[in-house]
Amino acid sequence: MSSLTRADAQGLCNFVDLSPSPFHVCATVAAMLADADFDELTETQPWPTEPGRYYVIRGGSLIAWTTEGEGTTDASGTTRPFRIVGGHTDSPNLRVKQHPDLVSAGWRTVGLEPYGGAWLNSWLDRDLGVSGRLTVRNGGTASDVLVHVDDPILRVPQLAIHLSEDRKGVQLDPQRHVNAVWGVGTEPRSFIGYLADRAGVAADAVLGWELMTHDLAPSSLVGVDGDLVSAPRLDNQGTCYAGVHALLAAAEHVVRTPGPSPMLVLFDHEEVGSMSDRGAFSDLLNSVLERIVLARGGGREEFLRTLAGSIVASGDMAHATHPNYAERHEPSHRIEVNGGPVLKVNQNLRYATDAAGAAAFALACDQAGVPLQRYVHRADLPCGSTIGPITASRTGLTTVDVGAPQLAMHSARELMGAADVGSYADALTAFLTPAA
Repeated sequence: MSSLTRADAQGLCNFVDLSPSPFHVCATVAAMLADADFDELTETQPWPTEPGRYYVIRGGSLIAWTTEGEGTTDASGTTRPFRIVGGHTDSPNLRVKQHPDLVSAGWRTVGLEPYGGAWLNSWLDRDLGVSGRLTVRNGGTASDVLVHVDDPILRVPQLAIHLSEDRKGVQLDPQRHVNAVWGVGTEPRSFIGYLADRAGVAADAVLGWELMTHDLAPSSLVGVDGDLVSAPRLDNQGTCYAGVHALLAAAEHVVRTPGPSPMLVLFDHEEVGSMSDRGAFSDLLNSVLERIVLARGGGREEFLRTLAGSIVASGDMAHATHPNYAERHEPSHRIEVNGGPVLKVNQNLRYATDAAGAAAFALACDQAGVPLQRYVHRADLPCGSTIGPITASRTGLTTVDVGAPQLAMHSARELMGAADVGSYADALTAFLTPAA
């Protein structure tokens, strides 16, 4: 088995730059898992009955787990529970429309549509690449081809200040104002044809696509002391990166010290409500959990008992207190970058945390030796949500919402503390490997 490196800020930067789309997140995580002797399973095939390290990918979602060092039950005959770290692979961005080839005022443009709660002004005047997947004809069937173009082929230009009515800015219309220029001319050019050529497939073989733009500026450590991470998609690749490191460490731990079965689940489509075949509202997690129990010799009774003893840490990024908008935060719940992981609580269940879940994560932070911060949203502002409430209601599992603090959430580029990368991963590792 390969040696594991500790999660750190530069590692997160490298991870993010390799992973511009949910499909690439899954590919990046899969490569890390394969290096640690995890085997990929296919949902349509029988699953092995012997203990081992496994993962399954469905589109832009991934679930990984290990059953090493344990059987169906522990020494007391109690069905072994799962400890699960959850997150999501998608981030708000601008996505390619189904008829993207446009011409306007002598410019060739690409039709784009906002995905999720993208902070649109942050996407203006940036050099943009394109990533995602093409589904192409392969004889009588179809197969996927990943696309990752890191050349500055697209740009959404801002309106000149002299053309703004009051010179205070413009209100962006998501239908009219976020199309990207990619050349000049009076006749449209096939954007999908261009990407097919870059991917090495015939344009007429492309049957479908899920394509999105990404900022080309490399992720980097910034600040006078290099103690901040500037990167796109920290929401929620910060959790994806910390979560896979936590799983890898937990996989080594359970070989030596049997305990709950550690699992990482990364869902797609959280930013648009999770209502898909691979989102948190799907049966993906439930079906994988049940198949694991069945494969290790249990039945429906054992599955239900296993669920009753399991717990999920729903990991997503958290709002650090903004220095220029401190009044927008709950005064008694200030959150600091490089101040440790964040426990998120909302009385109206926009976060799933209850007292039992809060205790489990607080104990994990104690075990990891990292500080714990507690976050509450202002009561007079609408609160965002996560996969936490959905996962809790779909599975019945105790669920706690946690995260790492950041600024500029849903911007094309976000900011977090460099020290929080390691402390977040350490807390998640301790959550997956609770002390007896």
